[in-house]
Amino acid sequence: MIHPSYVDLMNVVNKGVEEGETPVINSRYSIVMATAKRARQIVDGDDPLIVAAPGKKPLSIAVEELNQEKITILPEDEKAEEREEAEALRQALRQCTEFSSIDKDAVAEEEGIENIDEEEEDAADADADAAEED
Repeated sequence: MIHPSYVDLMNVVNKGVEEGETPVINSRYSIVMATAKRARQIVDGDDPLIVAAPGKKPLSIAVEELNQEKITILPEDEKAEEREEAEALRQALRQCTEFSSIDKDAVAEEEGIENIDEEEEDAADADADAAEED
């Protein structure tokens, strides 16, 4: 028999759910998927959130983390909210990147510079010469 049992783990995960509310999980499949995902994170280099005996397998560590409430399983609606927030952050970052990048060719054309790369090199050389003179 596996210890803790699936029923024990489901009780731990659904501990804060009031009667009449939809449980966070209601199947063994959810437990298996969550612990497998956490085990993969451990294999990929994440540190265990519990003190694990040497040689203990990542899946056993993940099950114990879940049993000790070191990790949580989010209901689907919270996962959707997190995905939306992450997407909003990615879009904001893209916009910031777009606003902060300067089209140097457009600036060069506006300033009447034929080859902006040569102008940048000349400016860098002048700065280097000035530094040497000091």
